[in-house]
Amino acid sequence: MTYLKRYFSRITLTLFGLIAVVAMAADTGMDAERLARIPRRMNEFVDAGKTAGAVTLVARHGEIVTFEAVGYQDLEAKTPMRKDTIFRIASLTKPVTCAGIMALVDDGRLAVMDPVEKYLPEFKGQKVNRCSTVAGPDCPAVTPSRPINILDLMTHTSGLQGGFPAPPGGEEPADLATLVAPGGKTILAFEPGTAWGYSNLGYAALGRIIEVVSGKLYDHFLSEKLFQPLGMKDTTFFPNATQKARVAALYTDEGGKLVRAVATEKSSFEAKIPRPEGGLFSTAEDMFQFNQMMLNKGTLRGHRVLSTSAVELMASSFTGDLKTGFAPGVGHGLGYEVVRNVQSAVRYNSVGSIVKGGAYRTYEFVDFEKSLVGVLMMQRTNGGGDVADEINAFLAMSAAAIEK
Repeated sequence: MTYLKRYFSRITLTLFGLIAVVAMAADTGMDAERLARIPRRMNEFVDAGKTAGAVTLVARHGEIVTFEAVGYQDLEAKTPMRKDTIFRIASLTKPVTCAGIMALVDDGRLAVMDPVEKYLPEFKGQKVNRCSTVAGPDCPAVTPSRPINILDLMTHTSGLQGGFPAPPGGEEPADLATLVAPGGKTILAFEPGTAWGYSNLGYAALGRIIEVVSGKLYDHFLSEKLFQPLGMKDTTFFPNATQKARVAALYTDEGGKLVRAVATEKSSFEAKIPRPEGGLFSTAEDMFQFNQMMLNKGTLRGHRVLSTSAVELMASSFTGDLKTGFAPGVGHGLGYEVVRNVQSAVRYNSVGSIVKGGAYRTYEFVDFEKSLVGVLMMQRTNGGGDVADEINAFLAMSAAAIEK
């Protein structure tokens, strides 16, 4: 009899859960059956060996309408993926870094047009390659028409190289200041503001500027200004022992088979510097909080984190007709890419939406017109994350579930 009570209790709870999901979807103008197709489609990618597992979250009008985990957090151990699994979010760190910069703008501590050398003197006197190719005897480095500014760093239009110069003496940098300083001696690939070139070095410089202006360590500043107010309890550059146990394993595709990327996993846990260009660990729910704040123009649960003006600036494209980003039809805002025409809107994002992908196929979007937020978390290398099949399916299916 006790067993039957428990059995029927589970059935009752399941039925009430399904009814609640259907009711929530209806209240937000979403179709519950179409939303249920999202995890089923992600599970097909798991079954096909494209990914070990995934977490998907979609919210409309501030209400989560689907939040599901499929597959495995650890394929070898058969540890199921969970909603609170932690992921290396890679370049989804970049909009967070820009939000830190904009918090300082809101406080009147800096301006996005300020030259980088104002805060990082080692960038003073930087040169540009006159031919926008490797400098040589026929293409001497010359003084640019203007120095690079903070806006250039945020939109990848600075001309700084993508990676990092070799550290002095070959020693691993111990802090952001040491990591960034050699970048001030590099030759710019093009005149600031005239072209687009993805630069992780530029984003590391943004993190160092935050330290110089705020007088606080970059990661401490983000925790105070963003993570704590937004309730992002599992977002960190340095996961503790308990959090490490919840971090998803990372895989790479080798000849159609998923193979554990052990070396990359190890290096991510051993990082000594909070990397502004891509070092954060986080969960789907935490990143939803951040992106819902963006949709709300700077507020969450009645707490203002950024000004409306700051969010609008972050969601504006500053790159005109330049070819930018890794998906068709996007311009570049501050940290995010911005859907600027129908070439990118073919994935059902409205023009004006902001999107961002990470190297390990983490992805987020904010569609202001549809009042829609989405987060997809995976852990797979091999690139192509911005236009991967999983991303394309997630974007389309999230918007396709809208009824009204």
